[in-house]
Amino acid sequence: MSQPSEAVVLHDLNNGVLTLTMNRPASLNSANDALLLTLTQMIREAGDTPEVRVVVLTGAGRGFCAGADLSQMAGNQSSPTRFSEHLEHTFNPLIRAIADCPRPVISAVNGVAAGAGASLALAGDIRLWSSAASAVQIFSNIGLVPDSGATWMLPRSVGYARAFELMAFAEKVTPDAALHMGLCEHVFAESNFAADVQAYAERLAARPLTALTLTKQALRQGLNGTLNDALLTEAGLQDVAGQSWEHREGVTAFLQKRAADFLTPKKPQ
Repeated sequence: MSQPSEAVVLHDLNNGVLTLTMNRPASLNSANDALLLTLTQMIREAGDTPEVRVVVLTGAGRGFCAGADLSQMAGNQSSPTRFSEHLEHTFNPLIRAIADCPRPVISAVNGVAAGAGASLALAGDIRLWSSAASAVQIFSNIGLVPDSGATWMLPRSVGYARAFELMAFAEKVTPDAALHMGLCEHVFAESNFAADVQAYAERLAARPLTALTLTKQALRQGLNGTLNDALLTEAGLQDVAGQSWEHREGVTAFLQKRAADFLTPKKPQ
């Protein structure tokens, strides 16, 4: 499908991988309302599209996302509810859409991720970084509180004390440090980043979609529940997974000593 080059979000579907590219490279993909609302809608639609098995979120040019477009908000800071209204209209629905999406979402951090852009980088189920990437919780530099889920996601990745330090000093995190701290799962060379991300995403797309959808649901619920909650959730979801054709295919492939094919639906014998 053709799309205008000036579109704020570019989209490409290839081998089950939907790549959504934030497309405001001149401002390091700083997020205005149009970008955030478009991206939220596209992620919601991806979850209802059978051809989409994995979603990749990345940025055009040198940046992943430099956070909120402050120029759009300039002159509108007199109201004490302005920021909360803005967040509930833009960033917060996007973070919720990623969490609720029944497809795995990969944050492919190609460059700088700052402020709410760093929150967006954290929001993926898997975070892949370029060797040219960096992240910074910039909020304290302008006298603001981290938002867009940062205070929930960052401590769960690096621990409370380290998260506080990163937020208090607005320290820039390099790829090596991100990998060491648990802010990302893999770092790929800048020169081949897009191809490496696509290859990784296609590997994920070849896995059993029903099982991954339910696994994401269980993990998200498990972040807020007790061990007993997790045991009950797992048992219930296992019943659902056990009725899927992917489960039958996986068992059959195991018994026949061959690789399972989770891309071609099989009918019950």
